[in-house]
Formats: sequence, structure tokens, C-alpha cells
Amino acid sequence: MILLLLVLVAVATAAVLRRGAGAYPRVRTASAVVPAPRKPGAPFRVVAGVAGWAAALLYLWGLLGVGLAALEAEDGGAGSSPLRPCRAGVSPELSGQVIDYSVSYLPLRFSCETVDGETYDTADVPGYVNPGVAVLALTAVASAVAAGYATELRARAAARRDGGR
Repeated sequence: MILLLLVLVAVATAAVLRRGAGAYPRVRTASAVVPAPRKPGAPFRVVAGVAGWAAALLYLWGLLGVGLAALEAEDGGAGSSPLRPCRAGVSPELSGQVIDYSVSYLPLRFSCETVDGETYDTADVPGYVNPGVAVLALTAVASAVAAGYATELRARAAARRDGGR
């Protein structure tokens, strides 16, 4: 699943960089056939924005899983022992030893604590959420840095060109 996500991010990045995002829509009038100038680093800014939004949405998806598991764990009544989120995917012997749970928000995790002090993570947060958020966030940061670098290179080239006259 992570490999598929990485391939999708790479394809989207290549498509954005190839198409020259930031230069569209181009306004063409009868008197001007010169395309609109593109700001330096525009494709990188688009990639940074899209990756940042995708990371935020993926984090919210994982946060929803953690929140629902915590709500279900706090729900009392018949059938609430052992904790419902701690029952799924483990043996009844292990889930019968659960005494408490803990929630982590970075990385997103819902952990069940047993009598002997051991912990195990539940499947309430899908396995692709934390690595996906990390990859998308790093992509956003790297693209933002690349956009700043491209802008700086263009500014330095313009200063050299204007200073040489």
C-alpha cells in the first residue's frame, strides 16, 4: 500500500513539474501571443501545497480511527471488559489480560496495556497512515525548500545580469 502511495506521489509530482504548474491559465489576446511569465519555483509550490494537504487529510483519517477507538474503549456496559478495541486480532487469552490503554498522537497509535506491563497496538489506525503522513510531510517540506531555492537562484541571476550593465 505504501509503495502504491509513493508511486502516486511520484507520478503526480512528475506531471506537475512537466506541465509547469503556476503558468496556467494563460491569457491570450489577439495582440499578445507571448505566454504569461511563470514565477520561479511555481511547480514546487504546487507540489508542496498538495503534499501538505494530503498529509493533513491522512493524519485526520488516522486521528479519526484513534478517536473512535478511544470512544469505544470508554463506553461501559455489558461486554465492555476486556476493552472492545483490544479484542480484535488477538487471542482471547491476551485480550483477557488487558487492564488499560494509551493513546499516542505522534505517531498515531492506540495501545493496549496488559497485566504484566506489556503493550500491543491495535489495528484501529491503519498501517499505512503513519508512514504515509511522514512521506507526504517530507515531500511538502522538500518541495517548499526547492521552491525557495529556485526563487533565490532566479533572483541572483537577475542581480548579476543587472549588475553587469
